[in-house]
Amino acid sequence: MCTSHEHDQGEAAQAGAGRRGFLRATALLGAAAAAGVALPDAAEAAPRAAAHWRPDPDSRRFTLAVMPDTQYLFDGPSIDRAPFEASLRYLLEHGREDNIVFLSHLGDLTENGATAECAAIGEAFGLLDRRGVGYSVLAGNHDVRSSTDDQRGSTPYLDTFGPKRFEGAATFGGASPDGYNTFHLFGAAGRQWMVLALDWRLSARGYAWAKEVLAAHPHTPVILTTHELVVADDTLSSYGQQLWDGLVADHDQIFLTLNGHYWPAGRATRRNASGHDVHLHLTNYQNRYFGGAAMIRLYRFDLDRNTIDVETVSPWILGRAAEGLNELERQEIELSGDADRFSVGIDFAARFAGFAPVPARPARPASSVLVRGTLAYWRFDGHAEGSAVSGTVRDLSGRGNDLGVVSVGGGALIWSSDHHPDQPGHGSLEFRGDRSPLTGAYLRTVDGAPLNSATFRSGYTIEAFYRLPADWDPSRNAWSGLVSRTGTGGAAGRTADDPDEPLATLSLSDGPGPQWAVRPLNQQGIATNWGDETARERWWHVAVVNDGRHTTLYVQGCPVARNPHAPAVGLTSLGLPWLLGGYEYAGRIDQILHGRLGDLRIVDRALPVTSFMNH
Repeated sequence: MCTSHEHDQGEAAQAGAGRRGFLRATALLGAAAAAGVALPDAAEAAPRAAAHWRPDPDSRRFTLAVMPDTQYLFDGPSIDRAPFEASLRYLLEHGREDNIVFLSHLGDLTENGATAECAAIGEAFGLLDRRGVGYSVLAGNHDVRSSTDDQRGSTPYLDTFGPKRFEGAATFGGASPDGYNTFHLFGAAGRQWMVLALDWRLSARGYAWAKEVLAAHPHTPVILTTHELVVADDTLSSYGQQLWDGLVADHDQIFLTLNGHYWPAGRATRRNASGHDVHLHLTNYQNRYFGGAAMIRLYRFDLDRNTIDVETVSPWILGRAAEGLNELERQEIELSGDADRFSVGIDFAARFAGFAPVPARPARPASSVLVRGTLAYWRFDGHAEGSAVSGTVRDLSGRGNDLGVVSVGGGALIWSSDHHPDQPGHGSLEFRGDRSPLTGAYLRTVDGAPLNSATFRSGYTIEAFYRLPADWDPSRNAWSGLVSRTGTGGAAGRTADDPDEPLATLSLSDGPGPQWAVRPLNQQGIATNWGDETARERWWHVAVVNDGRHTTLYVQGCPVARNPHAPAVGLTSLGLPWLLGGYEYAGRIDQILHGRLGDLRIVDRALPVTSFMNH
């Protein structure tokens, strides 16, 4: 749902400030590292970071950080922690503004799996431990120096990164009995997510344990991390194929897999047993300058856009920018190739529907919608599907603004259970209007209804839900009204524009898009708010809000671009009826809606977006 532009601009400014702050901080880190000076602690390097890691669990935007093979930085006598720690400090610095929820390391943390190597990288991870940052690691072949599976027993890797390290961590879910496989749970976008971190070679016991974990969390989307799976674009390794066949393909919860080991970076997509795509990504940069310089890949989830935006950056090299970068560093600051910077489109609700369907929002009673100042509220639920509307449609506000059916050319209105997912009432009316010849049916307020004479001098809010069918044709259906006030400008003595146009109409242009065209009390002509095109076969919420001086048109709670700045006070009235689904020109019905109309509410004051019916 949209919020104000001011909020968006403030958020952008904050992000920009954060990036500048990071560049300043890491430039100092780079200089210190180059000079052999002791590195400042995390609090000094990231003074704006929160004292404890607290990602926003409800935001529909969040970031998963991924770090592949760092083995060349932790290799015997040539251990260099600076690039690795620069990446961790980047996460601390950007954690809040990017809503970074978790870090997944993809194995081969070290070159030889030696005690000193594991200890060095274990100490570096202390930067995250001290802040309570959620992260996972897993053993690559270099970390265990063995081709055996996860039953290999004790190793320096396990001594450093065994289950005891993660006990008490907020995101730690548990480990397999051998300690080489773990699962982690984090909250984001209002739900629980899992990272299933698997050893580079699963045993039969490892497979069984992983299946038990998935079975114990049947409604949780899963990101599987392991060291080896994809070997190149559209290609799995032999072990990767085994992992796909033995675990991934039959578990619909796994929608994304991440692995390192091979290079260059690549991607594959496979269809699982449920018929859904699984995205399998290979990321590894150890073949690049400075052994990959602990590059991180950022998976930015945006559930409103149904997209994961992926980018790859080197915080350590960014931090050295103040010193002047060498030729190879300039190539590595931020990778922009197709395998390193890309977007993945996922309809999350549809993809997760098989194991975690989004529950339908229940209907809300009419009383919950009758906010202060409600003059009229009509809803169309509780009727037999496909039956024709007859008699009176009651105004549930209790103000007496009831509606009657008007048929043109034998047309009828049909009750439907179809509705906008966020609509209070679970029903709608199907209008079957057509211009050639003019046929259909619409609704009209009864004579003497209080709404007919209301002038709204202090402001108003008019809301409606609508959906247009696939066969909506602008040549036959454009300029039909969702809701309109009858009476012409000429009859009201307001003739600066076409005198035959009605006094007020929320109509659908030939786009189709909503248009609010009215004759305010303070103008001789027509004031018009233009909305953008709205797609067919989809439910939309539209709202017109006047605060007593200016009018703003909203679609899905978002203000449109073409909202006029000129003052517009109230609505001119001749005491004539309002129409739902009908539009008059020159005092005669000229067009009838072809589509479905859901709940409609009229309030005598300006409402904030948070009080709209779709909230």
